[in-house]
Amino acid sequence: MDQSKIPAPAAADAQLHFLDYWRVIRIRKAIIITVFLITAIIATAVTFILPESYSSTARIQVEQYGADVNGMDNTPTAQMSGFDAYFIQTTFEVMQSEVVLSNVIASLDLNNKWGKLYNNGETLKTSETMGILKGNMVLNPVRNTKLITITVFSSDNKEAAQIANAMADSYKNYRIDSQKQLTQAGLKSLDGEYAQKEQYILTVQSNVDQLRKTLGIVDTPNSTTFSTTISQQDLQQLNAQMIEGKRDYTKDSSQLEELKGYDNKKLRDILPSVFADSQLEDLVNKSHEAEQRFAVATNDYSLTNVVVLRIKSELDALNGQIDARVIGAMAGITSKVNSQKAALDEITREVEAAKSQDLANSATNAPYYNAKLELEQLRDQQRLFAAKIDAIRIDSGIPKSSVVKVIDSAEPGKTPVKPNKPVNIILGIVFGLIMGVGLAFFIEYLDTSVKTIDDVERIFQAPVLGVIPQNIGYLLDEGPESKNAEAYRVLRTNLLFSRRNEKFNTIVIVSAGAGEGKSTTTLNLSTVFAQAGNRVLIVDSDLRRPTLHKLFKVPNNLGLTNYLLKQNTVAEVVQSSPVPNLDFMPSGKLPNSSMGILGSEQMKEMINELKQRYDFIFFDSPPILGVSDASVLASEVDLVMQVIQYRRYPQPMTIRAKQMIEKVGGNFVGIVLNNINMSQDEGYYYYSGYYHDYYYSRNPDEQEAELKAKAAGTAAPEPGIKQKY
Repeated sequence: MDQSKIPAPAAADAQLHFLDYWRVIRIRKAIIITVFLITAIIATAVTFILPESYSSTARIQVEQYGADVNGMDNTPTAQMSGFDAYFIQTTFEVMQSEVVLSNVIASLDLNNKWGKLYNNGETLKTSETMGILKGNMVLNPVRNTKLITITVFSSDNKEAAQIANAMADSYKNYRIDSQKQLTQAGLKSLDGEYAQKEQYILTVQSNVDQLRKTLGIVDTPNSTTFSTTISQQDLQQLNAQMIEGKRDYTKDSSQLEELKGYDNKKLRDILPSVFADSQLEDLVNKSHEAEQRFAVATNDYSLTNVVVLRIKSELDALNGQIDARVIGAMAGITSKVNSQKAALDEITREVEAAKSQDLANSATNAPYYNAKLELEQLRDQQRLFAAKIDAIRIDSGIPKSSVVKVIDSAEPGKTPVKPNKPVNIILGIVFGLIMGVGLAFFIEYLDTSVKTIDDVERIFQAPVLGVIPQNIGYLLDEGPESKNAEAYRVLRTNLLFSRRNEKFNTIVIVSAGAGEGKSTTTLNLSTVFAQAGNRVLIVDSDLRRPTLHKLFKVPNNLGLTNYLLKQNTVAEVVQSSPVPNLDFMPSGKLPNSSMGILGSEQMKEMINELKQRYDFIFFDSPPILGVSDASVLASEVDLVMQVIQYRRYPQPMTIRAKQMIEKVGGNFVGIVLNNINMSQDEGYYYYSGYYHDYYYSRNPDEQEAELKAKAAGTAAPEPGIKQKY
């Protein structure tokens, strides 16, 4: 058969169900329990072997350094407002440095004390003692605070407390000394700067005196303003007058220009509301009354009537007075605007003249007053500087709170903290369980053997005819009522249904490697066929390592090889067995070349002869990989079954065995999955173990009744079985 036409195995499903994980745990429970127990025992033993250690904790509050001295505005430099990871880490490094630890070592004489414990009585070097101390010390920040905990471990609880307190005091003294050094350095720097500024002030004072004499300025000692022909107050008043005059002129001139754009009739109505003129307003009102009377009179009389003429004459006189009044009002407004313009021009000239004079005087006297202003500013700064230096000098001598405060002192521990026996044991148990489960799944991952029926059907593209439980005995010894026989009865039924032709009655059972249970399967399956009333023959065709004669407890002197070498007949080499209808043909003595014998014409003639004598003939063969005997048998018999032992050989090996069967033209009918642990793989329990719980849990009376029914022939025959009557 062309190997290229063999169907490729389907890809395994990457997703696993929860029950698959549980199955792996159950199958690998021995590994899990072993690793778990070893790890737990080691963790427990180490926990009890480790020396006990006490701990003591001191807690301190730390502040950041400000500047050497406060700023000139007398405002202290801001301190640390909260958790600062950089400052805390820096503090940890300083606390573990030689400048701090050396004082702790010296104050507690740890070189001599620990030399007796760790160095055979010889005094340790400070660097060696520091290494031990760092290993027994833990520094931790209290998050979002300025607090640091100092925890020291020691086999002596009092020593742990002493070291923790000494650490806190040593770091506190280090910070105090550092702060004092910074303050003194700052004062020294300030004194030097004060002397330099004082010398500069004397130079500026000399320059001011020289300028006053040169410019001939008469000035009071405390005056810092320029002497000019016009005072600043007068200049401000002139500016205010100029601004007010400009505003009035702009307003009135705008109104004048607007009024000029109206005719006399419009002006008669507008002027009284713009400029207060009671006489004009009275005339306008009288004109309106005359117009009303004229309109009424013209409705009653003709235009030549005396009354109408008199009213018209009065109206004309009023209009003439109004026009004259409007012309006079406009002339007055124009005169007022012109006067405002003249006054504005005059005050503007005065302001410009004052400014020009002031600028001229300022340019002349500016060097003096600038120098004098600078001198006064320098003197003010110098006075502040002197006050600051005095305050710092006084403050440095006053006791005050340190940048390091001991919040809690360390106390000797009452119970040891190391090793934490409950925690260590629990961690050992948990870690052991994780290690065991992890190792179990790792081994399961590396194991490529056949594990499930789904694996077989997906990878081999072949049906599973039977599932044989673990630790199955020989039905030859157990008898027909053995509960282990049911698995083989299921196999027998599936095998009969798998035959495409009822005349196919020669069957060879092969396996990929040794020890997969093909001989046991051959023997038990033949026994089940014989118990069902079929004439069955077992042929031990494993000429290299025959085993069936030992199971039948017969000698192996005569057998298959003797017949194939034409030394004996079939009747002479076939032996009966304790099971009715079951005969056995041993392998016989081994020839030099078994391959030539099994592939000979004599072998084919023997198979044809046996097919006429027996209902079923089963051939036990050697492993198909490595030797050619099984391949030869597979090509000569009607049916080939492959036995695969559960979790024994890698899948590629069993796949290769199936491919060899198909390549030589063997009629492959299915696979027998052997040696299944029903207690671990629940899926297999429902496949074949359910029968045991159902049938073999019945009482003896029910079982006896079933046996009688079978003996009476009332049970239905199974397919493919020739009944004997």
